[in-house]
Amino acid sequence: MIKNMLFSISTLLLLWVYPVVSQEKYVTKSGEIKFEASGTSIEPVKAKNEGVSAILNTENGTLAVLALVKGFRFRVALMEEHFNENYLESQQYPKATFKGKMLGFSKDALGDGKVLETMLKGQLTIKGKTKEVISEALVKYGNGKLFLQTEFAVNPEDFDIKIPKIVQNKISNRINISVDLELTKRK
Repeated sequence: MIKNMLFSISTLLLLWVYPVVSQEKYVTKSGEIKFEASGTSIEPVKAKNEGVSAILNTENGTLAVLALVKGFRFRVALMEEHFNENYLESQQYPKATFKGKMLGFSKDALGDGKVLETMLKGQLTIKGKTKEVISEALVKYGNGKLFLQTEFAVNPEDFDIKIPKIVQNKISNRINISVDLELTKRK
């Protein structure tokens, strides 16, 4: 009886508090991250991951993004194998994450079809190493969805990614990353 009464009280409190603390969030599980790291190689060193998860809190502009490392697809299967086994060690470090905030973000500035230019600042973690990233971001609202795009570059050594001398001329020392997210309101 006491368990039932506590459950009922807890449920009532949760229902009473929820509207006060609820925040509007937009999510995706099909975001896209592309990177390009081509050096002087004839074969481009680039990949795409179309299964990226993200959540954006429109109350405060915070953004969290998660990409499974094994989700990156290359045109050449051997590149994908080397990427997972030698460079990013995806067995030991299965995911890459970003946690940050859009500076000056305001959901009120997002009218239908309007584009908001903002700065995105946060922590990018790859292979257990974290580095601050600051980039411009474009956010657009339309048809009940938020679209977010950003691009930035990182150095492999910042994330303890070692490039063997034999392929150093084929892989750039700057990795260009682009992120495209189509987020829908969480129900």
